[in-house]
Amino acid sequence: MTESEVLAILRRTGVFREGHFRLTSGKHSDLYLQCAQLFQYPEEGGRVGAALAGLFTDQPVDTVIGPALGGIIVAYEVARALGVRALFAERENGAMTLRRGFTLRAGERVLVVEDVLTTGGSVREVMDVVRQHGAVPVAVGALVDRSGGRVRFEVPHRVLVSLTSNIYDPEDCPLCRRGLPVVKPGSRPVEG
Repeated sequence: MTESEVLAILRRTGVFREGHFRLTSGKHSDLYLQCAQLFQYPEEGGRVGAALAGLFTDQPVDTVIGPALGGIIVAYEVARALGVRALFAERENGAMTLRRGFTLRAGERVLVVEDVLTTGGSVREVMDVVRQHGAVPVAVGALVDRSGGRVRFEVPHRVLVSLTSNIYDPEDCPLCRRGLPVVKPGSRPVEG
């Protein structure tokens, strides 16, 4: 699947949102990608997940893991396409961890996936969890890299779509200076 085909699916399923948003990283942007919109449509979500999995057929992968919340369905669809196990990590007391009885074996080869990369912080936290369990992160994948390729990892990483969007530190945000209310997606407007 080409980047333009993936973009067409993301647009058709309502993933792209414009406005003034506070991202998970705390940074602000005029573009938000709500990939949960894609996964309302299992056939489309499966196609996109299989396309991401197809970028890693050259990697030895035993398990796919993603951060909650955005990476859960991505990990599931990629793992399904690769025929391997799917897990997710989630925050407990502010720290990313494995819960719900999930485990990793020493030496297990793990592909870490995410829906959208902005700073790569959540992916790095998941990679740390993988290492803490003695497993080995072998690669990183994402549906969209909104950093325009600025995010880097110490393992191979591949994405279906690369975008360069406007991302601002809150104190330097021109949208804030214009007085536009900032929204944390899924919630009401919030203070700066």
